[in-house]
Amino acid sequence: MKAALALAALLLQSATVSSNDPIAAPQYLRFERDIFIPANASGQACASLDASVFTHAASESLNDLRLYTADTETPFNFSVSGTQSIEDDPATIHNLTSTNGNIVFDIDMPPRPYSAIMLDLSAKDFLGTAQVSSADGKTPLGTFAIFDLTAQHLSRSTTLPLQESTLPRLHVTLHLVPAPGSASPNLSPSIVHGATVPPSREAQTIYTSIASTSTITQRGRYTVVTLPIPAHVPVERVSFKLDPKFTKNFYRTVTITATPQGAPDNAAVETMTGAISHVKLPPTIESDQLSVDAALGANLRTPATVTIFIDNANTLPLPIAAVQLEMRQRKICFQASSPAAYRLMYGDPTLHAPAYDYAAHFTPSPSPIPATLAAEHRNPIFTPRRDTRPYLERYPELPWTIFLALLGILGSIALRRARSRHN
Repeated sequence: MKAALALAALLLQSATVSSNDPIAAPQYLRFERDIFIPANASGQACASLDASVFTHAASESLNDLRLYTADTETPFNFSVSGTQSIEDDPATIHNLTSTNGNIVFDIDMPPRPYSAIMLDLSAKDFLGTAQVSSADGKTPLGTFAIFDLTAQHLSRSTTLPLQESTLPRLHVTLHLVPAPGSASPNLSPSIVHGATVPPSREAQTIYTSIASTSTITQRGRYTVVTLPIPAHVPVERVSFKLDPKFTKNFYRTVTITATPQGAPDNAAVETMTGAISHVKLPPTIESDQLSVDAALGANLRTPATVTIFIDNANTLPLPIAAVQLEMRQRKICFQASSPAAYRLMYGDPTLHAPAYDYAAHFTPSPSPIPATLAAEHRNPIFTPRRDTRPYLERYPELPWTIFLALLGILGSIALRRARSRHN
C-alpha cells in the first residue's frame, strides 16, 4: 500500500514539470504579409496594422507577431496610439475676480506641453468667449467660444483648444451673456470651479477604421445601424458622417451594444452610451461632436454584432451618410534597409511577446519611412508545431486519474480484508 501511495505522489509531482518557452520560427506561423517600403529607403520605418491582423493572430494581445528578413527575425517596436501615461492634470486657479463685467483669473499650468484647457463652470444657459494670453499679457493665445445650450436640447462646450504651449501661467478673461430665450443665469466669478489640462494633441489618439456601412434603418424613434466584426478585433470609437448639406443644430444620445454572434436572444450584451451633436450660432459659436468613444470587449474572443441606436426622440432622423467602427492605431516600427524584403508573420498560439533591445531603447523618428502591409495570405511552408512538452504536462489529468484509481483499488483491498476478518 505504501508503495502505491508513493507512486501516486511521484506522478503528481511530475505533473508540475514545465518545458522551456517555444522559439519563434517562420514555419510555425500560419499567416504572413509582405511589408513594402519605398525603393532605396533606409532608416526607421513604421507600418500601421489593420483589423485582419487581429482576426488571425493568436490572441488580442498580438503576442505572436514576428518580423522576418528572409528567415532572420528582425527586432521591432510595437505601439498603441493613445496609451501614453499622461493623464488630465488639474490646473490651479488664482486671482479670480470680476473686471468691467468680465470674469478674469490666472491658471497655473502643468510643467509639460499642453494644447487645451477644460474649464469647470457651474453656469447654465450662456454664450461667451474666453480670451487667453500669457500671465503678463504679452503673448496672446487666442479667443475661443464657450457655451451651454442644454436647455435648448443642444450641447455644451467649455474646452479651449489652444496651440501647443509650455507657458507656466495663463491669464483668462471670460465674457459671458445669457443664452437667447433664457432667464438671466448667475454669471459671476463664483461659477469658476477649476480647470483641467488634457494631454497635448501630440499625445492624443489616432484611429484606424475597422468596418463601415451606409446602410441605415429606422425603428420608431430610433435610427439603427448594425455592423458585424470578426473575433479579436477591438472597437474603441464609433464615428458618424452626415450629409454635408445638413447644417441644423442637433443633440442626440447614442447607445452602442455588442452581442457575440450565435448567442441566444436573452444573452448578456455589452452596452455603452454617448452623444453626438452640432451647434453653430453666429458669429463665433461652432462645435461638432460626431464620434463616441467605445470600449467593447464582447468581440475579443468570438465574432460579434455591434448595433448602434440613435435616439431621435420627437425630432426628425438625422441624415446619416455612414457609420464607422474604429480602433486605436497599432503600428510596428523597425530599422529598414533597402533592398531587404520584410514579412510580418503571426498565428502561433504557443508564443509569448518578444523582448527586443531595439524596443527597450526605441525613440520614435519625427518622420519615419512609411511602410505598407500587403494582403494577408497563408504561410506556404506552415508546419504545425510538434508538442514537445513532457507527457504528463500534455495530459495533466492523467496523474489524478491514476491516483484516484489507486485509491479505489486500495479501498477495495481494505474493504475485503475487513470483511474477511469479520467472517
